[in-house]
Amino acid sequence: MASTAGKVIQCRAAVAWEAGKPLVIEEVEVAPPQAMEVRIKILYTALCHTDGQTPIFPRILGHEAGGVIESVGEGVTDLQPGDHVLPVFTGECGDCAHCKSEESNMCDLLRIDPDRGVMLADGKSRFTIRGQPISHFLGTSTFSEYTVVHSGCVAKINPEAPLETVCILSCGFCTGFGATVNVAKPKEGQTVAVFGLGAVGLSVSFFSHDFLQFLAARYLMSVDGIFLSLAPWSSARFAGASKIIGVDLNPARFEQAKKFGCTDFVNPNDYEKPVQQVLVEMTNGGVDRAVECTGSIQAMIAAFECVHDGWGVAVLVGVPHKDAVFKTHPVNFLVEKTLKGTFYGNYKTRSDIPEVVEICMRKEVELEKFVTHRVPFSEINKAFDLMLSAAVAWEAGNPLSIEEVEVHPPQAMEVRIKIHFTALCHTDVFFWEAKVNLFDFLVLPSDHGNRQLTAAFSFSCYYCYG
Repeated sequence: MASTAGKVIQCRAAVAWEAGKPLVIEEVEVAPPQAMEVRIKILYTALCHTDGQTPIFPRILGHEAGGVIESVGEGVTDLQPGDHVLPVFTGECGDCAHCKSEESNMCDLLRIDPDRGVMLADGKSRFTIRGQPISHFLGTSTFSEYTVVHSGCVAKINPEAPLETVCILSCGFCTGFGATVNVAKPKEGQTVAVFGLGAVGLSVSFFSHDFLQFLAARYLMSVDGIFLSLAPWSSARFAGASKIIGVDLNPARFEQAKKFGCTDFVNPNDYEKPVQQVLVEMTNGGVDRAVECTGSIQAMIAAFECVHDGWGVAVLVGVPHKDAVFKTHPVNFLVEKTLKGTFYGNYKTRSDIPEVVEICMRKEVELEKFVTHRVPFSEINKAFDLMLSAAVAWEAGNPLSIEEVEVHPPQAMEVRIKIHFTALCHTDVFFWEAKVNLFDFLVLPSDHGNRQLTAAFSFSCYYCYG
């Protein structure tokens, strides 16, 4: 790697040229790192629904990954070429009030900024294609064989850690796991409700279930494959919770969630009463802890209102629509219910993530269990097909449910169409009968030589930031 230090590197990257179009594998130029930056050779990257949300083009997406430092810029003293690292979308400068506080990870300098497509040092991009600047994404841009990241957004980890699995610690797993370990903090024997049984929700469940074992909750896509990661349901399992109630509109997720610690399940569509009332009644006054992992404002309100008065704590993880409004009666606060929010599980990138990696290496958390599917990078667009599902209206007035459906061959005078884009109309809501195909654009980087880049995405509902 030393021979490339200080030079422009040409490599492959998956570039988003415009909204709604598949990523394109391009030859890109990656400039050397500037002051307080590092250039990383990405070996594995994970995908997140957030990767499909960008207002800026062209751009190199990706924000969950594992790799090796290729070179460092001026002023970088705690990292060196050859270090194994995880780039993270939020950082730790070490100097601001947030970084000095034990209660916050919201670094003033390096907190997430989805609208910034350039580096902080000089306001320029390190990526170009034939002279055209290509924007960065969340300060990481891991859908590239090489990327440049601020050194404060890099966690140096044990070189023995398997990067193909610990790469999911860069976002999804830590978001749900930390929401439980660091924020909700369920006690042994308490009840926990997990709203949303996607990747982040599974990490929550995993921690809450078996505290004694802990003493010592997505699709993962590799340059050799896409895996399905089920991280966040699991943290409640680790805390020794007596009952872990999974709340989800999709009953198809319930069986898998049992493997990650969920003991009971509630589908809001099965009840005429509000789901918070259902949970209060089935737990003799309310759950002790609730963690919301969907981004739905209705789920957020329900999570808060279902906790027990006097000591119940609700933690919000999902990111709602920008115009959403949280409404609840003030009495819910007066009776000593507590509402909290969390960002990346309250983990500090440089200080905390290396220890989370060690926990995984000691098999206190088995990340391997969260990987189920792989798709070769050469078949990257297959990721879109894997994300294809249907939103089904089961009954009037209730939210659509994402389901696996069978589509029969066309009969006489019919055609079967692969839907790439679909628009919504008020008429769809009026009749509530539309069978709408929805899918997210989550793609990955490529292999290089005999190396493999791994990408992953979670099937949770926007578990990071929308």
